[in-house]
Amino acid sequence: MGEINWLAVVLGAVAFFLVGVIWYGMVFGKAWQKAAGLSDEQLKHGNMGLIFGLAFIAELVIALTLGHSIARSGASDRAVMMMAVGFGATIMVPAIGINYLFMRKTLTLFLIDAGHFIVGMAAMGGVFLLFR
Repeated sequence: MGEINWLAVVLGAVAFFLVGVIWYGMVFGKAWQKAAGLSDEQLKHGNMGLIFGLAFIAELVIALTLGHSIARSGASDRAVMMMAVGFGATIMVPAIGINYLFMRKTLTLFLIDAGHFIVGMAAMGGVFLLFR
């Protein structure tokens, strides 16, 4: 069992955050906005520094959890990616799915957000592999 790789934790959170910037900006921005039922006017309101800051802190917690799991298990390279994508696909995605069912959110919104979690976790796993 090894120590937590703190550089990978921070850079993994950055990678996840950057996936979100691209995912909700260039790739699915308008589709996400429509599926979420948010107008341009609504998106102009809110403290974006706080929103992005809290999102990044949450991504740090996720990266720390992954880093801890990798360190405690002594995971192989293949297992690192299986853990990262597995966390996204089997823990995070079902969790948002449960919430979206009760909030009556659309399948489109679920698929956009679920894809973000899986791709973001794959990016995070890739960072952990690069900085082993």
